[in-house]
Amino acid sequence: MSDTRNVIIIGSGPAGHTAGIYAARANLKPLMFEGLARGGIPGGQLMITNDVENYPGFPDKVAGPDLMKRFRDQSLHQGVEIRTEDVNKVDFSKGRPFTVWAGDDNLEYKANTIIIATGAQAKWLGIPSETALQGKGVSACAVCDGAFFRNQDVAVVGGGDTAMEESMYLSGLCKTVTLIHRREEFRASKAMQDRVFKNPKIKVLYNTEVDEILDVSKGEVTGVRVRNNKTHEKMTLDVTGYFVAIGHTPNTDLFKDFLELHDNGYIKTKPGTAQTSVPGVFAAGDVQDFVYRQAVTAAGSGCMAALEAERWLAANDAH
Repeated sequence: MSDTRNVIIIGSGPAGHTAGIYAARANLKPLMFEGLARGGIPGGQLMITNDVENYPGFPDKVAGPDLMKRFRDQSLHQGVEIRTEDVNKVDFSKGRPFTVWAGDDNLEYKANTIIIATGAQAKWLGIPSETALQGKGVSACAVCDGAFFRNQDVAVVGGGDTAMEESMYLSGLCKTVTLIHRREEFRASKAMQDRVFKNPKIKVLYNTEVDEILDVSKGEVTGVRVRNNKTHEKMTLDVTGYFVAIGHTPNTDLFKDFLELHDNGYIKTKPGTAQTSVPGVFAAGDVQDFVYRQAVTAAGSGCMAALEAERWLAANDAH
Protein backbone atom coordinates (compact mmCIF):
# COMPACT_ATOMS: atom_id res chain seq x y z
CA MET A 1 0.00 0.00 0.00
CA SER A 2 1.37 3.39 -0.99
CA ASP A 3 0.10 5.02 2.19
CA THR A 4 1.67 2.43 4.47
CA ARG A 5 4.60 3.76 6.50
CA ASN A 6 7.82 1.87 7.02
CA VAL A 7 7.79 2.61 10.74
CA ILE A 8 5.58 4.39 13.24
CA ILE A 9 7.12 5.37 16.56
CA ILE A 10 4.79 5.80 19.53
CA GLY A 11 6.41 7.92 22.23
CA SER A 12 8.99 10.69 22.35
CA GLY A 13 11.40 10.23 25.20
CA PRO A 14 15.07 9.32 24.71
CA ALA A 15 14.09 5.90 23.32
CA GLY A 16 11.57 7.24 20.83
CA HIS A 17 13.77 10.03 19.51
CA THR A 18 16.86 7.84 19.22
CA ALA A 19 14.78 5.31 17.29
CA GLY A 20 13.54 8.13 15.09
CA ILE A 21 17.03 9.47 14.38
CA TYR A 22 18.34 6.04 13.39
CA ALA A 23 15.26 5.19 11.33
CA ALA A 24 15.39 8.51 9.49
CA ARG A 25 19.10 8.07 8.71
CA ALA A 26 18.21 4.67 7.25
CA ASN A 27 15.74 6.46 4.93
CA LEU A 28 12.75 4.78 6.56
CA LYS A 29 10.85 8.11 6.79
CA PRO A 30 9.53 7.43 10.30
CA LEU A 31 6.36 8.95 11.67
CA MET A 32 6.42 9.71 15.41
CA PHE A 33 3.42 10.34 17.65
CA GLU A 34 4.94 12.27 20.54
CA GLY A 35 1.82 12.32 22.72
CA LEU A 36 -0.21 15.14 24.13
CA ALA A 37 -2.27 14.09 27.13
CA ARG A 38 -3.11 11.19 29.49
CA GLY A 39 0.16 11.63 31.38
CA GLY A 40 2.21 10.88 28.28
CA ILE A 41 4.32 14.02 28.41
CA PRO A 42 6.05 14.74 25.08
CA GLY A 43 9.69 14.17 25.94
CA GLY A 44 8.98 11.70 28.73
CA GLN A 45 10.06 11.83 32.36
CA LEU A 46 13.02 14.11 31.64
CA MET A 47 10.52 16.92 31.10
CA ILE A 48 9.99 17.03 34.87
CA THR A 49 13.70 16.71 35.69
CA ASN A 50 15.54 19.92 36.49
CA ASP A 51 19.19 18.96 36.19
CA VAL A 52 20.75 15.97 34.44
CA GLU A 53 24.38 15.25 35.28
CA ASN A 54 24.69 11.64 34.13
CA TYR A 55 23.88 11.90 30.43
CA PRO A 56 27.17 11.64 28.48
CA GLY A 57 28.31 14.73 26.64
CA PHE A 58 27.10 17.34 29.13
CA PRO A 59 29.91 17.91 31.65
CA ASP A 60 28.24 21.02 33.08
CA LYS A 61 24.85 19.25 33.46
CA VAL A 62 21.78 20.03 31.40
CA ALA A 63 18.13 20.69 32.27
CA GLY A 64 15.87 17.77 31.39
CA PRO A 65 13.58 19.81 29.09
CA ASP A 66 16.63 21.31 27.33
CA LEU A 67 18.07 17.84 26.75
CA MET A 68 14.79 16.64 25.27
CA LYS A 69 14.55 19.73 23.04
CA ARG A 70 17.94 18.74 21.61
CA PHE A 71 16.69 15.22 21.02
CA ARG A 72 13.60 16.59 19.26
CA ASP A 73 15.54 19.12 17.19
CA GLN A 74 17.89 16.37 16.04
CA SER A 75 14.95 14.15 15.08
CA LEU A 76 13.43 16.93 13.00
CA HIS A 77 16.80 17.72 11.42
CA GLN A 78 17.17 14.09 10.35
CA GLY A 79 13.70 14.06 8.82
CA VAL A 80 11.44 12.46 11.43
CA GLU A 81 7.83 13.51 10.95
CA ILE A 82 6.49 14.37 14.40
CA ARG A 83 2.83 14.69 15.28
CA THR A 84 1.89 16.12 18.68
CA GLU A 85 -1.03 13.75 19.08
CA ASP A 86 -1.99 10.82 21.24
CA VAL A 87 -2.37 7.35 19.83
CA ASN A 88 -5.88 6.29 20.81
CA LYS A 89 -5.94 2.69 19.63
CA VAL A 90 -3.79 0.10 17.87
CA ASP A 91 -4.44 -3.21 16.12
CA PHE A 92 -1.59 -5.69 15.84
CA SER A 93 -3.84 -8.74 15.44
CA LYS A 94 -3.88 -9.00 11.65
CA GLY A 95 -0.16 -8.82 10.97
CA ARG A 96 1.33 -6.18 8.76
CA PRO A 97 0.47 -3.55 7.97
CA PHE A 98 -0.29 -2.68 11.57
CA THR A 99 -2.94 -0.06 12.26
CA VAL A 100 -2.78 2.94 14.56
CA TRP A 101 -5.52 5.48 15.27
CA ALA A 102 -4.45 8.89 16.57
CA GLY A 103 -5.47 12.46 17.26
CA ASP A 104 -8.77 14.13 18.05
CA ASP A 105 -10.15 13.00 14.69
CA ASN A 106 -9.02 9.43 15.34
CA LEU A 107 -7.38 9.18 11.93
CA GLU A 108 -6.08 5.81 10.78
CA TYR A 109 -2.42 5.19 9.99
CA LYS A 110 -0.73 2.01 8.80
CA ALA A 111 2.87 0.85 9.12
CA ASN A 112 4.92 -2.26 8.41
CA THR A 113 6.76 -1.90 11.71
CA ILE A 114 5.93 -0.27 15.04
CA ILE A 115 8.34 0.95 17.69
CA ILE A 116 6.73 1.42 21.09
CA ALA A 117 8.51 3.90 23.34
CA THR A 118 5.72 5.11 25.60
CA GLY A 119 7.76 4.88 28.81
CA ALA A 120 6.59 4.50 32.38
CA GLN A 121 5.38 6.91 35.02
CA ALA A 122 6.59 7.03 38.59
CA LYS A 123 3.90 6.53 41.20
CA TRP A 124 3.48 9.44 43.60
CA LEU A 125 1.60 9.89 46.86
CA GLY A 126 -0.42 12.69 45.30
CA ILE A 127 0.31 15.36 47.91
CA PRO A 128 0.09 18.90 46.41
CA SER A 129 3.45 19.94 47.88
CA GLU A 130 5.01 16.80 46.41
CA THR A 131 3.87 17.85 42.94
CA ALA A 132 4.94 21.46 43.46
CA LEU A 133 8.48 20.47 44.45
CA GLN A 134 9.15 17.84 41.80
CA GLY A 135 12.63 18.51 40.47
CA LYS A 136 13.30 20.87 43.37
CA GLY A 137 14.30 18.28 45.93
CA VAL A 138 11.48 15.82 45.22
CA SER A 139 12.50 12.87 43.05
CA ALA A 140 11.47 9.35 42.09
CA CYS A 141 14.96 8.22 41.07
CA ALA A 142 17.89 7.99 43.47
CA VAL A 143 20.35 7.02 40.74
CA CYS A 144 19.28 10.06 38.70
CA ASP A 145 19.31 12.65 41.47
CA GLY A 146 21.12 11.23 44.49
CA ALA A 147 24.41 12.96 43.69
CA PHE A 148 22.75 16.36 44.22
CA PHE A 149 22.36 15.48 47.91
CA ARG A 150 25.87 14.43 48.83
CA ASN A 151 26.47 14.64 52.60
CA GLN A 152 22.90 15.81 53.18
CA ASP A 153 19.94 14.29 55.04
CA VAL A 154 17.24 12.74 52.86
CA ALA A 155 14.00 10.77 53.19
CA VAL A 156 12.73 7.80 51.17
CA VAL A 157 9.10 6.69 51.03
CA GLY A 158 8.23 3.05 50.34
CA GLY A 159 8.32 -0.50 51.61
CA GLY A 160 9.30 -2.75 48.73
CA ASP A 161 12.59 -3.78 47.15
CA THR A 162 12.77 -0.52 45.21
CA ALA A 163 12.65 1.51 48.43
CA MET A 164 15.36 -0.68 49.93
CA GLU A 165 17.58 -0.31 46.87
CA GLU A 166 17.08 3.44 46.73
CA SER A 167 17.86 3.77 50.43
CA MET A 168 21.02 1.71 50.12
CA TYR A 169 22.18 3.69 47.10
CA LEU A 170 21.54 7.01 48.83
CA SER A 171 23.33 5.85 51.98
CA GLY A 172 26.52 5.76 49.94
CA LEU A 173 26.13 9.44 49.10
CA CYS A 174 24.12 11.10 51.84
CA LYS A 175 24.71 11.86 55.49
CA THR A 176 21.56 10.05 56.64
CA VAL A 177 18.57 8.34 55.07
CA THR A 178 15.18 8.12 56.79
CA LEU A 179 13.01 5.37 55.31
CA ILE A 180 9.31 6.09 55.77
CA HIS A 181 6.84 3.20 55.58
CA ARG A 182 3.13 3.32 56.28
CA ARG A 183 2.88 -0.28 57.52
CA GLU A 184 4.23 -2.35 60.40
CA GLU A 185 6.33 -4.54 58.11
CA PHE A 186 8.09 -4.17 54.78
CA ARG A 187 7.04 -5.98 51.61
CA ALA A 188 10.64 -6.19 50.45
CA SER A 189 12.60 -9.42 50.33
CA LYS A 190 14.25 -10.49 53.57
CA ALA A 191 17.71 -10.14 52.03
CA MET A 192 17.04 -6.52 51.10
CA GLN A 193 15.58 -5.78 54.52
CA ASP A 194 18.62 -7.25 56.25
CA ARG A 195 20.93 -5.00 54.24
CA VAL A 196 18.91 -1.94 55.25
CA PHE A 197 18.70 -2.90 58.92
CA LYS A 198 22.47 -3.37 59.09
CA ASN A 199 23.18 0.01 57.53
CA PRO A 200 23.96 2.56 60.27
CA LYS A 201 23.07 5.49 58.01
CA ILE A 202 19.48 4.35 57.49
CA LYS A 203 16.75 5.02 60.05
CA VAL A 204 13.35 3.37 59.62
CA LEU A 205 9.98 4.91 60.55
CA TYR A 206 7.16 2.35 60.55
CA ASN A 207 3.43 3.14 60.55
CA THR A 208 4.27 6.58 59.27
CA GLU A 209 2.70 8.62 56.49
CA VAL A 210 3.72 11.86 54.82
CA ASP A 211 1.45 14.85 55.37
CA GLU A 212 3.44 17.54 53.60
CA ILE A 213 6.79 18.33 52.01
CA LEU A 214 8.30 21.63 53.11
CA ASP A 215 8.78 24.28 51.79
CA VAL A 216 6.83 25.18 48.66
CA SER A 217 7.14 28.91 49.38
CA LYS A 218 10.93 28.63 49.22
CA GLY A 219 10.86 26.46 46.12
CA GLU A 220 13.03 23.77 47.72
CA VAL A 221 12.74 20.88 50.15
CA THR A 222 13.58 21.91 53.70
CA GLY A 223 11.77 19.12 55.54
CA VAL A 224 9.01 16.51 55.56
CA ARG A 225 6.07 16.58 57.97
CA VAL A 226 5.03 13.03 58.88
CA ARG A 227 2.33 11.43 61.01
CA ASN A 228 2.28 8.13 62.87
CA ASN A 229 -0.94 6.47 61.73
CA LYS A 230 -1.34 4.62 65.04
CA THR A 231 -0.47 7.26 67.62
CA HIS A 232 -1.35 10.22 65.32
CA GLU A 233 1.81 11.93 66.58
CA LYS A 234 3.31 14.38 64.09
CA MET A 235 6.92 15.34 63.57
CA THR A 236 9.06 17.17 61.04
CA LEU A 237 12.13 15.58 59.50
CA ASP A 238 14.88 18.02 58.62
CA VAL A 239 15.81 16.77 55.14
CA THR A 240 16.76 18.45 51.88
CA GLY A 241 15.80 15.57 49.61
CA TYR A 242 12.62 13.50 49.35
CA PHE A 243 12.55 10.31 47.24
CA VAL A 244 9.37 8.41 46.42
CA ALA A 245 10.03 4.72 45.81
CA ILE A 246 6.60 3.13 45.54
CA GLY A 247 6.97 1.85 41.99
CA HIS A 248 6.31 2.79 38.38
CA THR A 249 3.41 2.21 36.01
CA PRO A 250 4.35 1.35 32.42
CA ASN A 251 2.25 3.03 29.73
CA THR A 252 1.06 -0.21 28.16
CA ASP A 253 -2.75 0.00 28.24
CA LEU A 254 -2.89 0.41 24.45
CA PHE A 255 -0.94 -2.78 23.85
CA LYS A 256 -2.04 -5.25 26.52
CA ASP A 257 -4.51 -7.04 24.21
CA PHE A 258 -1.87 -7.67 21.55
CA LEU A 259 1.52 -8.14 23.22
CA GLU A 260 2.88 -10.38 25.94
CA LEU A 261 3.50 -8.44 29.14
CA HIS A 262 5.38 -9.27 32.30
CA ASP A 263 3.32 -9.72 35.46
CA ASN A 264 4.20 -6.14 36.42
CA GLY A 265 2.71 -4.80 33.19
CA TYR A 266 5.92 -4.06 31.25
CA ILE A 267 6.22 -5.27 27.67
CA LYS A 268 8.15 -8.51 27.27
CA THR A 269 11.04 -8.35 24.82
CA LYS A 270 13.26 -11.18 23.66
CA PRO A 271 16.42 -10.97 25.81
CA GLY A 272 19.11 -8.85 24.19
CA THR A 273 16.70 -7.43 21.60
CA ALA A 274 13.80 -4.99 21.22
CA GLN A 275 11.56 -7.70 19.75
CA THR A 276 8.10 -8.16 21.26
CA SER A 277 5.84 -11.19 20.94
CA VAL A 278 4.51 -9.83 17.62
CA PRO A 279 7.01 -9.91 14.72
CA GLY A 280 7.53 -6.39 13.39
CA VAL A 281 6.57 -4.71 16.66
CA PHE A 282 9.46 -3.51 18.81
CA ALA A 283 9.62 -1.92 22.26
CA ALA A 284 12.30 0.36 23.66
CA GLY A 285 12.97 2.37 26.79
CA ASP A 286 11.15 2.29 30.10
CA VAL A 287 8.02 0.66 28.67
CA GLN A 288 10.01 -2.60 28.63
CA ASP A 289 12.80 -1.85 31.12
CA PHE A 290 11.97 -2.07 34.82
CA VAL A 291 15.57 -2.64 35.91
CA TYR A 292 17.65 0.35 34.80
CA ARG A 293 15.15 3.10 33.84
CA GLN A 294 17.84 5.57 32.75
CA ALA A 295 17.82 8.02 29.85
CA VAL A 296 21.03 6.60 28.41
CA THR A 297 19.81 2.99 28.49
CA ALA A 298 16.51 4.09 26.96
CA ALA A 299 18.38 5.82 24.14
CA GLY A 300 20.47 2.69 23.58
CA SER A 301 17.40 0.50 23.33
CA GLY A 302 15.83 3.00 20.91
CA CYS A 303 18.86 2.51 18.66
CA MET A 304 18.41 -1.26 18.92
CA ALA A 305 14.72 -1.02 18.00
CA ALA A 306 15.39 1.08 14.89
CA LEU A 307 18.19 -1.18 13.66
CA GLU A 308 16.04 -4.25 14.22
CA ALA A 309 13.07 -2.63 12.45
CA GLU A 310 15.29 -1.81 9.47
CA ARG A 311 16.58 -5.39 9.29
CA TRP A 312 13.09 -6.82 9.72
CA LEU A 313 11.77 -4.67 6.85
CA ALA A 314 14.61 -5.81 4.60
CA ALA A 315 14.12 -9.48 5.51
CA ASN A 316 10.40 -9.27 4.85
CA ASP A 317 10.64 -7.27 1.59
CA ALA A 318 8.62 -4.50 3.20
CA HIS A 319 10.97 -1.55 2.57
